[in-house]
This record gives sequence, structure tokens and C-alpha cells, in this order.
Amino acid sequence: MENLRVALVQMQSVVGETEKNITKIKELVMDANGKNVDIICFPELAVQGYTRERANELAEDIPGPSSNYLVNLAREKRITILAGIIEKSLSNKPYISQLICLPDGSFYKYRKSHLGESEAPYFSAGNDLPVFKSPKANFAIQICWDLHFPEVSTIYSLKGAEVIFAPHASPTIVGDRKEIWLRYLTARAYDNSIFIASCNLIGENGIGSNFCGGCLVIDPKGQVIGEDFSNKESLLVVDLPKDQINKIRYEKRKSMRSSFYLEYRRPELYGFITKEQNHPRKD
Repeated sequence: MENLRVALVQMQSVVGETEKNITKIKELVMDANGKNVDIICFPELAVQGYTRERANELAEDIPGPSSNYLVNLAREKRITILAGIIEKSLSNKPYISQLICLPDGSFYKYRKSHLGESEAPYFSAGNDLPVFKSPKANFAIQICWDLHFPEVSTIYSLKGAEVIFAPHASPTIVGDRKEIWLRYLTARAYDNSIFIASCNLIGENGIGSNFCGGCLVIDPKGQVIGEDFSNKESLLVVDLPKDQINKIRYEKRKSMRSSFYLEYRRPELYGFITKEQNHPRKD
């Protein structure tokens, strides 16, 4: 990993106003570009706005109009853009996807792999856990509900991810976003020796839902190194120092302080969790 400058966005996205949302995304990309940001991450479904009921109507192909625009913008500004988008599927249940646009004009996508009960009737779940390579770091995406499944973060770290970006669409009804994130995102970062950079939608989405915003960046030791809970649209810029990852992951001589805990796993003991041992429901 090289020293990396990231930007996390909390923004209002109005459902169905895709062109206005894209214009706002462009303005924030331009702002980040002026601050020499390497990777900018937008919240879950920032392109069309977060909606379940209108998801199929608003879904786009990738490549498609919005993704093509963002791919060209990333190439023009030499910046990596991560933008949440409703992606069409072969069924009438689209994907909650994060579009990854790299500075060389290439693009990829991550499809949210774990859906909440309120999302499953409207969306399809993705079935891949890819790690992406940017010019300065390997990174992965976990979207909102995904972060409640620690196995996903561990798989990403074992696959070589150095940063996990965590775009959210968390509503105000869930409570204090910072307090909730600190309960489990610090554990994901510390246990897996990885940076976690999280952001959230904010404000009213035009169809009655309100989002609480927030941006938070945690280092591989579980320390908060950047945050913005100002309750307004904003761009948080944070530098991720390479030494915090490289000493843990790649140096041969390590101290207890710089241990990569996953190197000491004993997977032969973990068979229980690979056998679909789901918690029984009480009907």
C-alpha cells in the first residue's frame, strides 16, 4: 500500500432525480480532485436515491447512462470514484451495487451480498466478494447491512484488501449513527488489520424517508482517524498512512504491536460456521 488520500461523502439523494444527483456527485468529485484525493466514496444508492418500491423502475444497466458518465469523469479527473447505483438484473429485482470507476477508464461493480428483511422482497443479492486494485491500494466494498457479517471483512482482508469502503443508507430511526458504528466497525478494522472508511446518505429522500448522515474512518488498530457528524452535506478528506498497513502485513520482523492476527488463525477448528449453521427461527 502507498499513502492514500480518501474522501467520504455524506449527501442528500432525492429518489428519481438522477440527473440532479449526478450533478451533485460531479461537483463533489471536482472538490475532491482539487484536494488531491485518490479515492472518493459516495453513499449507498446515491445515484438514483435509496428506494425499495421504485427500485425496479429506476434501475440502470452497467454500462449505462449514469455509469458511463461516471467512468468518463473518473478518467478525466484521474480519480477513483465509488458510487452507489441501482443496477438492473435479469429478474424484476435489481441489485444494490457500488460502481467502481478507476482512473484508467476501467470499471467494476460490487453487488450487495447481504440484504435486510425489508430489502429482500425488492432486490437481488450479489454472490461475489471481489477485491479491487487501485494505483495505491487494494480495497473492497461492504454496503451497510454487509458490515454486520464479520466473515465478509475477514475474507476481504485475507484476499489482500487494505481498505474497506462502507457506503450506507441508514435512516434516522436507527438512532445515533456514530454510536452504532463504533460498536462494530472498530472491531472489523482491528480484528482484520484493515482501514474502514464509512459514509451515509443524509436528509430527506423525497418519498418520506430521512437519513442521518455521518462519515467515519478507522485505522487498523481500531482508532478513529477521521469523522464528520455535522448533520449536513459534506466531504471528509482523510489521509491513510501506508506504514500502518505495511508494518502489519508485509514486514518480516514483527512485534506483538504489529501482529497480523489473521496469520495465526486455525481454520481447522472453524468447520461449524461453514456448514450453514443458521440460527433457528421461532415461528
